[in-house]
Amino acid sequence: MKAIWNGKVVAESDDTVVVEGFHYFPIDSVDEQVLVESSTRTICPWKGLASYYTVEVDGERAEDGAFYYPKPSFLARKVKSRIAFWKGVRVEA
Repeated sequence: MKAIWNGKVVAESDDTVVVEGFHYFPIDSVDEQVLVESSTRTICPWKGLASYYTVEVDGERAEDGAFYYPKPSFLARKVKSRIAFWKGVRVEA
């Protein structure tokens, strides 16, 4: 699987975990240079507290286009140390 923003592959892995339709990529498969820390936080009733990154490539930004669960609940433990993408970041095989 690949995550693509503004024509650049920002994550690529054969080891994604799919939860609620989102592919969660291992952290080491993500180009961390394109991630900008966001102050956005949300709560999922069963996964826990989510944190976000803005994805930026060549000046184009997908605000809060990546999210992760720093301390996922026991039920969501398989997304630990993984990042998912949305908000215009394309994920494809």
